[in-house]
Amino acid sequence: MRNIKLTLAYDGTDFSGWQIQPGQATVQGTLAEVIAKLTRSQPTIYGAGRTDAGVHAAGQVANFKTESSLPPEEFLRACNALLPPSIRVIASEEAAPDFHARWNALAKTYRYRIFRTREVPPFIWRYVHQDSSPLDFVAMAEAARRFEGEHDFTTFAASTGSEEDDRERVTTRTIYRSELVRCMEQSSGVQAPHEEWVYVVRGKSFLRYMVRIIVGTLVDVGRGKLNPADIPALLALRDRSKSGPTMPPQGLCMAGVEYEKSAEPAGHEDACSTASQ
Repeated sequence: MRNIKLTLAYDGTDFSGWQIQPGQATVQGTLAEVIAKLTRSQPTIYGAGRTDAGVHAAGQVANFKTESSLPPEEFLRACNALLPPSIRVIASEEAAPDFHARWNALAKTYRYRIFRTREVPPFIWRYVHQDSSPLDFVAMAEAARRFEGEHDFTTFAASTGSEEDDRERVTTRTIYRSELVRCMEQSSGVQAPHEEWVYVVRGKSFLRYMVRIIVGTLVDVGRGKLNPADIPALLALRDRSKSGPTMPPQGLCMAGVEYEKSAEPAGHEDACSTASQ
């Protein structure tokens, strides 16, 4: 039995997230249908992370086991021939038999893009959250750094939808990098440079809506509703009602996933160099 590892990029706008859901178009479900055609079997597709509805990926990683003799490069070619244009396989390789896209991940990097100009170009509106209101970047950047380290992120996580699951879930997470970056970019079709603020977060794993709630809290800091010094107290409260709103999904992108012996995250790109996509 062979183990095939795929690195994927996708526009999540028209999908109900990564995970297969009955009667819904999902990235995992769409990919599974294509793999089934190529292998003439029904392999289980494992993803490094379960991106939510409307969330994008530049470096999602998946794996599946198969008895097919197709070489990895043929999986890449054939998948891209059958998948919709909104999903692309950008790398394919044969992995060790025990490799698992989710359980072997050492870290994941996400970025959230806030477009600061009033008018969003039609070429990027699917991939940014627009907010041109007055915001204190310095305060937001200082607050962002307060999330680094190991913390209980109950205050910054949505419910699973089940009281029993909420009681049993582990809410402690380790964040290696939490940074707000200011970018001046010249996007295709934009006559003048525009400003974007990109929140970049790197951690071992994340709770449901955690990144989007952190960004919503940073925006509250930018508006003066909270101070950077409030973040440690909010973490200690373990009370979701005390943090900021859940930001819209389109600004969020899974930038990459890191594994042992990898020099950098699969699909990882510099925050500012990709802001004009």
